[in-house]
Amino acid sequence: MTFAKSIALFVLAAVAEIGGAWLIWQGWREHRGVLWIAGGIVALGAYGFVATFQPDPNFGRILAAYGGIFVAGSLAWGMIVDGFRPDRWDVIGASVCLVGVAVIMYAPRST
Repeated sequence: MTFAKSIALFVLAAVAEIGGAWLIWQGWREHRGVLWIAGGIVALGAYGFVATFQPDPNFGRILAAYGGIFVAGSLAWGMIVDGFRPDRWDVIGASVCLVGVAVIMYAPRST
């Protein structure tokens, strides 16, 4: 259950952070307005709170692992929302990052 909770929290954090950044991008770069930017700020704030619910108590570990989730999630967001097509190097890089997440977060540790 802890593993599933952790993965769900990483996915939720990715949606909040990537979605927030995308909303700000749309509001500013695509001239959609201040409401888009405000929505992005709220989503980015939500991301900051979501990370605190991870079962592991170590801030550095959580944020380091989340970095890999962010890389893969950003490519997925681009595919789903913007029609971006990653090349094989994007996919290989994201896969390496996800392996890093697994090692950082879920490798057995002695306590």
